[in-house]
Amino acid sequence: MKAATAQSVPPVPHTQHEYCLYGVRLLSDWVLPYATPLLPCFSEIALVNASHPRHAAAFAEAARRDSELTGIGWFWHRQLATGAVYLRANQLFEFIVSADGRQIAARPCPGASSESLDAFMLGQALSFALVKQGFEPLHATVVIVDGHGVAFIGDSGRGKSTIAAAFLHGGHCLLTDDQLVLTNNGGVFAAHPGPPRIKLFPEIAKRFLGAKATGTPMTNFSPKLVVPLDRHTVSSVAVPLKRIYVLAAWRQAQTGRRITIRRLPLRRACVTLLANTFNTKIVDAPRLARQFALTTSVAAAVPVKSLSYPRHLGMLPSVRDAVLADLAH
Repeated sequence: MKAATAQSVPPVPHTQHEYCLYGVRLLSDWVLPYATPLLPCFSEIALVNASHPRHAAAFAEAARRDSELTGIGWFWHRQLATGAVYLRANQLFEFIVSADGRQIAARPCPGASSESLDAFMLGQALSFALVKQGFEPLHATVVIVDGHGVAFIGDSGRGKSTIAAAFLHGGHCLLTDDQLVLTNNGGVFAAHPGPPRIKLFPEIAKRFLGAKATGTPMTNFSPKLVVPLDRHTVSSVAVPLKRIYVLAAWRQAQTGRRITIRRLPLRRACVTLLANTFNTKIVDAPRLARQFALTTSVAAAVPVKSLSYPRHLGMLPSVRDAVLADLAH
């Protein structure tokens, strides 16, 4: 999301596979399993299949600059001298995001699946590129209700995608799962479509998507599936964002037996949006100042409400109906 009105990038010669996701023109060395709609885009990023020596040199520099590379988590990042960022998902991928955010150079490790490449390159790696270009992706899943975007935000595990699956079951469409990119169009925030897929645990996918529940595990470390969606269950165009619902923590939700929706005061809404950025790794002062200004403007323009409900699957249709009733007011 950027304060200025989004501007379309002029067309460029077609030298790679071209896609438009999150409002960004992606020029990819990989064939991605997505249609290529000719939509206005406000930015451009090249997805480059880079060689092992290039990433080995980046890893060596990261090791020289930081002696604590051992014993860290399975996914980590380090800033390089050029201003680029080196990302590593152990046993899966390496990425180098250029200093200007215009290129993501990726190297899949042997055995990494195309589904996991899609998830990490268009997730974590893309978020670094977007932030470097001045955009602020949120950790959110968005469905379409009456032509408007309805976002669900919250930490991993709070049920954003699960609620979205309940909306899909009710005949609504998905706009984006997990990462939300917004632009400010004359004071109205537009939510841009992500890849036409949703990440769900198998039992959730089977319950709400039925025959459409076929998917591929995202990684070897999690049973969560990447489930492709057809063109009838996704939106490929940007829509105005109407509402943001903040999902309560599991323990907090379990203390009540009712579905509760409350509007958050502006200050708390701002803090909540700040806490739900998709990228928590870049923390330099200019980025934090821009992030604060933009989340403040979003909170002032879009109602932000808390959503709490008992956490069992049988409640989800009622949760969906409660949200729809709230949207009608």
